[in-house]
Amino acid sequence: MSEENLYAALRGIVLRELAELAPSLAEDVLARIEVTPTKDPAHGDMASNAAMIAAKPAGKNPRELAAGLVERLSAQPGIAKAEAAGPGFVNLTLAPELLLSQLPVILKAGEAYGQGAARDHKINVEYVSANPTGPLHVGHCRGAVVGDALSNLLSKAGYDVTKEYYINDAGAQVLALARSVYVRYLEALKLSPEAYIETVPGGMQYGGAYLIPIGEALAKQYGDQFAETPEANWLDTFRDFAVDRMMDLIREDLAALGVVHDVFSSERALVEAGGVARGLQSLRDQGLIYRGVLEPPKGKTPDDWEPREQELFRATEFGDDVDRPIAKSDGSYTYFANDIAYHADKMARGFNAMIDVWGADHGGYVRRMQAAVKALADGRPARLDVLLCQIVRVMKNGEPVRMSKRAGTFVELRDLIDEVGSDAVRFLMLMRKSDAQMDFDLNAAVAQTRDNPVFYVQYAHARCRSVLRAASGVNPAADLSSLSAPEEQAMLRRLITWPRLVEQAAESREPHRVAFFLYELAGDFHALWNAGRDNAALRFLQEDKPTETAARIALVAATAIVLRSGLAVLGVKPVEEMR
Repeated sequence: MSEENLYAALRGIVLRELAELAPSLAEDVLARIEVTPTKDPAHGDMASNAAMIAAKPAGKNPRELAAGLVERLSAQPGIAKAEAAGPGFVNLTLAPELLLSQLPVILKAGEAYGQGAARDHKINVEYVSANPTGPLHVGHCRGAVVGDALSNLLSKAGYDVTKEYYINDAGAQVLALARSVYVRYLEALKLSPEAYIETVPGGMQYGGAYLIPIGEALAKQYGDQFAETPEANWLDTFRDFAVDRMMDLIREDLAALGVVHDVFSSERALVEAGGVARGLQSLRDQGLIYRGVLEPPKGKTPDDWEPREQELFRATEFGDDVDRPIAKSDGSYTYFANDIAYHADKMARGFNAMIDVWGADHGGYVRRMQAAVKALADGRPARLDVLLCQIVRVMKNGEPVRMSKRAGTFVELRDLIDEVGSDAVRFLMLMRKSDAQMDFDLNAAVAQTRDNPVFYVQYAHARCRSVLRAASGVNPAADLSSLSAPEEQAMLRRLITWPRLVEQAAESREPHRVAFFLYELAGDFHALWNAGRDNAALRFLQEDKPTETAARIALVAATAIVLRSGLAVLGVKPVEEMR
């Protein structure tokens, strides 16, 4: 049994034997059957729910069906023991030789170990997509890391992934940016902006010092051509100039984090090309857009709300709570209409599987967007998953901190990277599930202890590389039977779960599971390293025992491979040595 994904291989065996006991099971039943790691090693290495899932459709008792599976699986090569448990689970204990047989598989595959077979399945992952009105802050950082690691994970699982950034450059916020930049332009010309500021609708929205260089660049390019002239003369020019410069800044910040998108899509370009009308046409053709009056919002009295007729999308037919406006009272499209058009555009580009990574403040927007995608699909397969990223507080010495000199009111991404490095930022952002709030502890991020997960994992890889350098000239052994110590067996059991974890984490859209896996694998390796200090028989290098040494070098090399493979998914660099 030389397959890279041992869990998939054993699942195939379980399905084959199940077919003998319960033939003609439907595909949807078979799809729910799993082979998973046991939670308690006392219950074996793997467990299957096959009897539980198949019993009712097959018209059998689950415990009797489990007993039949146990009898058949016990005779399989590589399975040392099979036993029924609970209401119909089957626990499997693997033969030591089967575990050992996976080491050569890992060594042969190298960092491609765990790589899923190529799938004819395109996935668009859209993440960050911050308004181009200022530098990226720590809130954007979490979405950037989650989206990028998820994209890498899906690619590792075999999917064809496109990483996309949606530039929100069509709304009022970029006009506000242009007006804020105009103030910096006047200041660069040594002119007072006070008279102009008094005329700005809604007041100045963006006063950060990061706009000063943009104002200076405009003054250098245009001189006083636009000084004290009507907005109509310069608003579009200043908007385009400012958005381009802000996107340059955003790309630089993302690159410092190791994030590079494949595609940048412009909302304004979509709108100006008539994309909104095209995107909504499918819904009109299906009769899903109508003129109507919405009920008053909950908690509002009649005096607080004015009923008016609007164009509405029948979102309730696709799982939303209420129908949603697609046009304002003045006839202009809502943001929702633009977002419908954007997702219609992605689907037109061949993406029927889409993942959006949003901030938690957009949680109320999820159901309406998923309803729109279902409607746009018009019965075709389509899936929109939305990952919400909760807020991040940056802490130091137990207190919240603000490090930004340019913005003043938030922690900029670049400042965080400069403080602790991109590896620590990326790894620590993935040590909590994205929808859980988290504190980013600056002290822990630079600590050289187990409390710093990125250090702990990188240290494990550095130790592996140290052993392999010291063992240069020693070839991994064909005879691996000496790897029988509990610590060595624990390492093997962890290593063989990597392909399955890639597959499962990709399907559940949970890249944080990779960070947890690496932390646990590093713990197994450090435990084995420390065991060698106390027990000379477990040391990796023993001059008088070449066979045992060669076997352990194989184990160390395989561990380094899987650590590098996992770190590549997270976008974190493996280190050769700790300094």
